[in-house]
Amino acid sequence: MLAVQSGFRKSGRYADVFRIGIFVAVVKEQSFAGAARQLGMTSSAVSKQVQNLEQDIKVKRLNRTTRHVAATEEGAIYFERAKRALMDLQEAEEEIHELKSHPRGPLWVSFPQSLGVKYLTGCAARFARSHPHVALDLSLNDRFIDPVNDGYDVVVRIGSLADSSLMTLRLASCPFMLCASADYIDRRGLPEAPADLAGHDVLAYSGNTAAHEWRYKDAAGQVGRVPLSGSLRSDSGDMLCRAAIERIGIVIVILPVFHVAEHLQAGRLQRLLPDHLTWPERDIHVLFRPNRNQPARLRLFVDHLVKTASDLPWERG
Repeated sequence: MLAVQSGFRKSGRYADVFRIGIFVAVVKEQSFAGAARQLGMTSSAVSKQVQNLEQDIKVKRLNRTTRHVAATEEGAIYFERAKRALMDLQEAEEEIHELKSHPRGPLWVSFPQSLGVKYLTGCAARFARSHPHVALDLSLNDRFIDPVNDGYDVVVRIGSLADSSLMTLRLASCPFMLCASADYIDRRGLPEAPADLAGHDVLAYSGNTAAHEWRYKDAAGQVGRVPLSGSLRSDSGDMLCRAAIERIGIVIVILPVFHVAEHLQAGRLQRLLPDHLTWPERDIHVLFRPNRNQPARLRLFVDHLVKTASDLPWERG
């Protein structure tokens, strides 16, 4: 996401900063054409600037083929240092600017797909309306996002967090719930204990790494697990909800709460075994890079997310 700032002059003492930014973009995109598209330049201009940079210190920094560009060993070392230096320069400019004006500048944000579409995009839209000088770039997908390496300022993530140097804030709980349609319960009976699931066709969310079983904690705090069997699994929670609601025969479903909350409220689905909580418990967190002087736009956006999360239907109780 690091780009050459349009304010950098292309001559004089800023020329090297301009060329360094181009070099960083080429390595990240792994092509001159990709960097040119990102920077709004021609491929030939990008190539010339990188050549000038290499000639300045008499070291080859890129290996080039007709289809691929990769950093040399020396180039890889230079890339890591240059990327950090440009980020420091960009943050310094932003901090100075924001002391004199309203929050402005780019903000790169990543939300999980379904959670974002159902409950967080409205939050982002309201933020954009309230802060028109912030260039909000929002991505919605379920792949694992590393805020540092992928260049995002704010990432919302579901589940347990590995130890890292990132700043984290808990936004909300995210229990996985066992649900079924009323029609299914009328026909097959209400499971009264986890062991009863053995006689049912359970539709499972394959986004859960333990989709082959249900791990739970009961009211007494005892942890257990029940093997699951079913004829359908999917990584689309919306599809699984539809399968349960439409009573296609696979109607007991285990899904994250944000997939089923509206259907539970409307009575289309009924929660099963409410005294047994899916284990381990999962939460929704917001992650961002640590910085002693966070840009105002980042702080405002995170605060806005925290306020929105407190009003999620399953958090209101």
